Amino acid sequence: MASARPSRRTRPWTASTVVAVAALALTGCSATNPITTAESYNVVDGVQEELGSDVAARSLLVLTAEEGAPGTLLGALANRSREAVEVTLEPDGGDAVTIDVPAGGTVLLGGENGEEVELDRVGVAPGGLLDVTATTPDGGATRIRVPVFDGTLPEYADAVPDAD
Repeated sequence: MASARPSRRTRPWTASTVVAVAALALTGCSATNPITTAESYNVVDGVQEELGSDVAARSLLVLTAEEGAPGTLLGALANRSREAVEVTLEPDGGDAVTIDVPAGGTVLLGGENGEEVELDRVGVAPGGLLDVTATTPDGGATRIRVPVFDGTLPEYADAVPDAD
């Protein structure tokens, strides 16, 4: 007597099924973890700030030997408009400086070829943030928290003003 054997019909995994499962598993990674290369972030020591629709402050930072010592403001001001713009920078506890930024141009602050923005006294120790108010006709007054550095980093060692 022959016994009835149950049928064992199984479907083998096809290549397309494996690929579909792998793709589904991998897409879950980007659903829970943001793609960091698609996010804008600051890749320099200084800070960036939009000053209205046409003017931007780029890579702003202050160099000083110590709290209460003279300092200098480094960075750039970029004007994307078709007209020249006056930008006024006023650090907390310091005098305001007005800089003319040409139409479609960039003005460097500090350095060998830049516009000098000297501060008589920096009221924040290196490692802190100095409030600088930037004013433009289009953007009005914008408070910028500018990082303060000393000469610890070799790239800034020669640019730090001497403490009096």
